[in-house]
Amino acid sequence: MDTVFYLIQNMLPVAIPLLLVALGGMFSEVGGVINLALEGIMLFGAFFGALFVYFVQDSGMNPQTILLLGMLVAAVAGLIYSLLLSFAAVTMKANQTITGTALNMLIPAAILLFSKMFFGSDGITTSVNFYIRKMPILGDIPIIGQMLFQKTYLTVIIGIIFLIISIVVFYKTRFGLRLRACGEHPHAADSVGINVYKMRYLGTSISGILGGIGGFFYSVGVMDGNVNGHTGVAGFGFLALAVMIFGQWRPGKIFFAAIFFAFLRTLAYSVALIPFLYNLGINQTYYKMMPYVATMVVLAFTSKKSRAPKAEGIPYDKSLR
Repeated sequence: MDTVFYLIQNMLPVAIPLLLVALGGMFSEVGGVINLALEGIMLFGAFFGALFVYFVQDSGMNPQTILLLGMLVAAVAGLIYSLLLSFAAVTMKANQTITGTALNMLIPAAILLFSKMFFGSDGITTSVNFYIRKMPILGDIPIIGQMLFQKTYLTVIIGIIFLIISIVVFYKTRFGLRLRACGEHPHAADSVGINVYKMRYLGTSISGILGGIGGFFYSVGVMDGNVNGHTGVAGFGFLALAVMIFGQWRPGKIFFAAIFFAFLRTLAYSVALIPFLYNLGINQTYYKMMPYVATMVVLAFTSKKSRAPKAEGIPYDKSLR
């Protein structure tokens, strides 16, 4: 039972960044804009969130307060960076795949340059411990409290809150309905007075906010508050794209897909605790490959059944009505 608790407690901080970034990709793509820049947005948000933590870490402020403020900084950074994609894809009608790829390539190099210039290293190293041994009241709940609210990070609770908000916005609001209409039939949406350009900007902006927060939560829950220009976010942005596709652009399914991939990654780093796997004598490197191999396998078997928004990746042009 202790091993199960350990796996769950270490899986959730990994699953939450995947979940948030995949939800961000969902909001962008159901509006009609392919967001391949999630990796870059994650790293941009993580960098500025960690930069904020670096400057306030000696202020005596409560670590959880620093985390919340860092989250807001990361959200703003992600929003600003996503506007570059919005401008190129929506206003300039540029190729969205090429734009996203270019934005992904820019940030790691920029972070390395900045870090070398001002810190003399490859990234930012912080000393704030965001780890929570047991949350008040919630941590005392039998079994559930042990699994979810002990030996964890505040990021887990925040991530679940964002999931609930995303479900409500996606299914229960006028905004969610209009955004989906812009990704499926933008000309029909325009004919009833919906501003397609505005909705696509909003969808991509939400994607930037969630992507930036996801990047910062990755640096907190996976990298202990540090950001490195060489390793970046270890392909989590692309893994989040796979989670989004596997989840069929639906919040609930995306959540379970994120849990699945996070479990594989956690399992890879916990082989020593599982006698059956440890006794196989397989090099741990092969276990670390599992999430990425699983990504390729899952996409290979589900790609034919995947149903992306019809107008995804197609620049909207009123004159083509």
